[in-house]
Amino acid sequence: MPNLSFLDVINVCDNTRPHQSSPTPSIYDAELLVPFYLSVSPDSPVIGLVRPVILKQLVLENKRSRELGLQEMWALNVVETAYIPRNNRNLGPSVSFCSWLDSHVQRTAAMKELCERWRDTLLFEDVCGPKKWRAELYPIYADPLGVHDHPKDANFGQALNFVFEMERSACALFGLITYGVHMSIYNESQADGEKSLKVWVPTRARTKQTFPGLLDNTVAGGIPSGMSMFESMVKECMEEASIPDFVVRKTSTGWLQPEVEYVYDICIPADVDSKIFEPRPLDGEVESFELLTHVEVVQKMRAGMFKPNCALVLIDLFIRLGYITPENEPDYIKIITRLHGTFDLERW
Repeated sequence: MPNLSFLDVINVCDNTRPHQSSPTPSIYDAELLVPFYLSVSPDSPVIGLVRPVILKQLVLENKRSRELGLQEMWALNVVETAYIPRNNRNLGPSVSFCSWLDSHVQRTAAMKELCERWRDTLLFEDVCGPKKWRAELYPIYADPLGVHDHPKDANFGQALNFVFEMERSACALFGLITYGVHMSIYNESQADGEKSLKVWVPTRARTKQTFPGLLDNTVAGGIPSGMSMFESMVKECMEEASIPDFVVRKTSTGWLQPEVEYVYDICIPADVDSKIFEPRPLDGEVESFELLTHVEVVQKMRAGMFKPNCALVLIDLFIRLGYITPENEPDYIKIITRLHGTFDLERW
């Protein structure tokens, strides 16, 4: 059983560096990650990164389109003598949508057809095959760290950061940044001058498409396209943990965190019936909940028993509550810096 440091735990999750060595050496470090631009325009934003295996498949996709008499979907800038200059970027290979895909409606429709065909033909089955398919759309933005807007809330003709939406499970194939909400429900007390902390920790169902059986945050889930961060949190609280919306709406606070995770806390008040805050499985995604002490959580975290991004959310909680400090953690500055990164977007 491993005995991971907090920095080791971060390295498990924050494990890729575009165009440079990863924090933990990987066989993928030698791969050339190709930037995925929104369009062929020189000032187009980068929205993702694709691995060589995906680039090869996109070449085949264009060939298929030509054979069927369809418009090619992908502008593949991969011939060194004909690289397209990009503003403020090094000259090199790139991928983008072809110019006819110039609206969020067209891009969404094109990605829907592509991803559903890959699912039905079992291409990349371990990522977006029938058993991994989520049937949930995620939003993609021109500026991944910008405003979370959506066409349904926009005025006619309003410029949007939203550029399309696509199947959740397939986002990883294109290196697209996604978004989630995570909540920790905890109980903190003090006796004889010493603080003590207990956190509700669920075990993920063995039937989950990803990370089955690992430990999780009290409530967590992705942010669907068109739904706000907080409303996503309210939805997940009821679906995963049977916590009614009036409890969440009355007590929550949020912060923007890495990966990008919006993090919420509920500290159980000492003067109320704690039963209303006690999570219970509801939708089958959680096997059980257990109220663990801070020491027990850290022991299980060091043993690698948590879903990687959930461990980071708990490390952040322990920092904010004063359980990880510069006095007791030699890697404190590195941990703080890594928890609040920006994906090295300037290197994409």
